Amino acid sequence: MEAKRDYRRRLGYLAFAIVFIAASNALMVDSNVGSAVWMASGVNISKLINVDYGTTLFFYAIIVSVVNQLLLKKFDGHVFISNLIFSVPFSYLMGFFTKLYLPLHIERLGLFWQVVIDIIGLLGVSIGASIYQRCNIIQHPNDELAYILRFKYLHGSAGWGQVFSYLPPVLIMVICYFMTGKIYSVGIGTILAIFLQGYMIGKADFIVIPSLKHHYNL
Repeated sequence: MEAKRDYRRRLGYLAFAIVFIAASNALMVDSNVGSAVWMASGVNISKLINVDYGTTLFFYAIIVSVVNQLLLKKFDGHVFISNLIFSVPFSYLMGFFTKLYLPLHIERLGLFWQVVIDIIGLLGVSIGASIYQRCNIIQHPNDELAYILRFKYLHGSAGWGQVFSYLPPVLIMVICYFMTGKIYSVGIGTILAIFLQGYMIGKADFIVIPSLKHHYNL
C-alpha cells in the first residue's frame, strides 16, 4: 500500500515536471537571448530542415535514445521505451508553449528583462530536470544522457555530466552554422546553461522536494 502511494506521488511529480520543464524551456527560446543547449540545437535543426519544432525535437530524441543504449553497453528496454514515452508529450508541449508565449512579445521588453526571463527559464529547466530525474520513472533522452554520464562515467558529478552531454548539440549547431551561415537561439542563456545548469540541478536535488531520491542502478 505504501509503495503504491509512493508511486502515485512520484507519478504526480513527474507529470508536473514535464509540463514545468517544457514551459521553462519555451520561455528561454522566446526570450531570444539564448535557450538551453539541446533546445537551441533543436531550433537550428528545425530551421535547417524546415520542419515544425516539436516534430524536430521528437526525432532528435529518438537518435539520442539510441546513443544512450550504446553508452550503457547493453540494451535496456525500460530506459529506451521510457525515453521515447517522455519525448512525445515534452516535444509537443515545447512547441505549444513556444507558440503560447509569442503574443507576449518577450523579445520587445528590452535586453535586461529578456535576460531576467531567460535566467528564470533556466532555473525552471534545472528544477524540472532535478525533479523528474529523482522520480525514477521516465526521463527525456537528453537528460538520460547526462544522467548516464554523471553516474556511470563521472563519479556522480552533475556539473561534468551536463557539460559532456552538451558536446553533441554544440557540434550540431556548428555544423548547422556552416551549412546556413546563421545561428539561432544561442546567446547569454546558452552560455549560462553550459556552465551553470548542471550545478543548478545538483543544488535542486537537495533543496526542491528533498524527499525524492536518485537511483543508481546504471
